[in-house]
Amino acid sequence: MIRSHNHQGVLEICLDRPDKRNALSHAMYDRLGELIEQASADGACAVVILHGAGGMFTAGADIQDFQTRRGHEDSPAVRFLRKLARTDVPVIAAVEGFAIGIGATLLQHVDFVYATPQTRFRMPFVALGLCPEAGSSLLLERLVGARRAREWLLQCKPFTGQEAHAAGFVTALAEPGQVLATARATAADLAQLPRASLRTGKALLRRSHEAELMGALDAEVRAFADLLNTEDTQRIFKAFLEKTR
Repeated sequence: MIRSHNHQGVLEICLDRPDKRNALSHAMYDRLGELIEQASADGACAVVILHGAGGMFTAGADIQDFQTRRGHEDSPAVRFLRKLARTDVPVIAAVEGFAIGIGATLLQHVDFVYATPQTRFRMPFVALGLCPEAGSSLLLERLVGARRAREWLLQCKPFTGQEAHAAGFVTALAEPGQVLATARATAADLAQLPRASLRTGKALLRRSHEAELMGALDAEVRAFADLLNTEDTQRIFKAFLEKTR
């Protein structure tokens, strides 16, 4: 369900679970975290590209996972996000189709995001009885401004690639079918730069907010678990699953 390919300093990671619209399972989060750690440890790796198979980025977390109540420890998703947030290797996301839930919020932790004007994003956590996650309670407002962040996080308003680009959430737009090629072109540019200075540059860019981000993740993990464990939220997920069967 996770495919990877390393060539000339570029590690490509593909989310490949087409029968579930590339929804992310616990095992997929674990594998993604392993690949990010391997890229960080590999001095020859210049950049990581993350994309989805079948013209789809990801529909987000596997909804089945939310039927299991949890404590205040990090979930597999959060363990992956912490590794993604801490890597000094630049990460590029090529986003087509849908980027829902964590498929949208993980993009706050990558360095370049390419999408089509028609790409569909949504952060539906509050509508599902949950709360913002993946550091979005801190980062999203900084990326797109307070008003837009509240529309997306509290109102759970869907938005397009065009809107995401205008707000600063997406680096640039490409035509359908050309998003991965655009990401690869940026990766090729980065791969020509000295590895040490490239990683040092990214480390300095993230250093100023890393402690604050980890604190935001800690608070979100606790609030997310507390909400997930309520009867009201479990009823929402039960109704959702029954409707999709």
